[in-house]
Amino acid sequence: MAEAPKIAFGPLAMPRKGLLVAFADGELRLGAATARLLGQTARDLMVRTARSDRFTGKLGAVLDFLAPAGLRAERLIVIGCGSESPDFVKLGGATLAKIPQSAAEATVLLDLPSGAMKPDQAADFALGITLRAYAFDRYKTKRKEGEEKRGKLRIALGVANPPAARKAWPGRESVAAGVVLARDLVNEPPNVLYPEEFARRAAGLKKLGVSVEILDVPAMRKLGMRTLLAVGQGSARESRTAVMRWNGAKAGAAPVAFIGKGVCFDTGGISIKPAANMEDMKGDMAGAACVVGLMHALAARKARVNAVGVIGLVENMPDGKAQRPGDIVTSMSGQTIEIINTDAEGRLVLSDLLHYVNKRFKPKFMIDLATLTGAIIVALGQEYAGLFANDERLAERLVKVGGEIGERVWRMPLGPEYDKMIDSKVADMKNTGGRWGGAITAAQLLQRFVDKTPWAHLDIAGTAMGSPQSDINRSWGSGFGVRLLDRLVAEYYEK
Repeated sequence: MAEAPKIAFGPLAMPRKGLLVAFADGELRLGAATARLLGQTARDLMVRTARSDRFTGKLGAVLDFLAPAGLRAERLIVIGCGSESPDFVKLGGATLAKIPQSAAEATVLLDLPSGAMKPDQAADFALGITLRAYAFDRYKTKRKEGEEKRGKLRIALGVANPPAARKAWPGRESVAAGVVLARDLVNEPPNVLYPEEFARRAAGLKKLGVSVEILDVPAMRKLGMRTLLAVGQGSARESRTAVMRWNGAKAGAAPVAFIGKGVCFDTGGISIKPAANMEDMKGDMAGAACVVGLMHALAARKARVNAVGVIGLVENMPDGKAQRPGDIVTSMSGQTIEIINTDAEGRLVLSDLLHYVNKRFKPKFMIDLATLTGAIIVALGQEYAGLFANDERLAERLVKVGGEIGERVWRMPLGPEYDKMIDSKVADMKNTGGRWGGAITAAQLLQRFVDKTPWAHLDIAGTAMGSPQSDINRSWGSGFGVRLLDRLVAEYYEK
């Protein structure tokens, strides 16, 4: 695995060696402290070079100077910082991208033309560095030219208030670790990460103080989780449910609850998928991965909240024991579901989990995450996750927080008209309403299992895996949702 740079916070000062990074805007304005440190010689060099390189100052634009005159640093890189209020996480990622793979030591002056970064902004910048550094390469035994791993890199971040930045960083570092854990889980091959192994890794959160309970097949059968078990009955790998609890608030206070779809591999079952790109279905457990990563983040930063994370772990395989189109299964809630298409399996897993969490924990709210439908990608592409909710305040908060941190969600409709599309003549409902409005009818089915509890469903099929690479993610699995939900908890639900 790629090793994250070692980050330290220090004063705004000139390094004696190594690489120096500074920021400028399109008019070549530097921060006041940076201008004093670089001096007029470096400033004149920047002006001459910027003209020939057509430096615009936009985010990621770069001027590169080897052995700059008048400086003890071996190299000076000036990076465009974009607007006066950049996204500091993205700026951190874009900055790491400009530091050469061979560099062992770098100093970054967190001083913009608009002023030195505040402690929280500096911590966000460091978060961006950490997220950008991630690469899933544990199975590579040979590397082509240009694919060399980055060596050990130490980054000194020059800030106006080092003690305050150091105090702000551990919380962001915990979130970064949660995102990395989620990415690792999504990127693992399905022969390595099957339901029992996924459950074992979730149990690793115990070392952070998370209570973890693993439900095996007999335990789930006793509870009546028949729809979840029906999905996995065609696999040689037994299904599991992992129940994770972090108690960081007052004992007895109602928890917040997060539920994840964990289909470790999805062939579509008897309604088998086309062969093309089926390998991507190793990522059909990205919702569960997010929940595990989120619980890691909350526990690692000792969030002042009671939180429950529940994930259903199955494989959807075609076999003589697999469920068939035409089967009718009875959910834990007692509602019956006619199986029309065995590839509409994620909602079956979630229906039992939602009912289980609601009845056992009586949470303040429930948020489920699932790579549930290809239809949401048709609707929104890979830039937004689909948001469905029965509670206006919860929906508004998710939209707001998602916009602030760049994990954006788009509100989609729910309504009784869509219920008619999943009504069955022989059971309480069908597991699919057909091609039209597929993401909506899937959410409409889930809503039948939440009663009146505030609830939101995030369809992350387009954002959690295979989404376009960005300044803070170069990996196939993005870890989408960990930062979003951690910020939601931090802003609105911690005591």
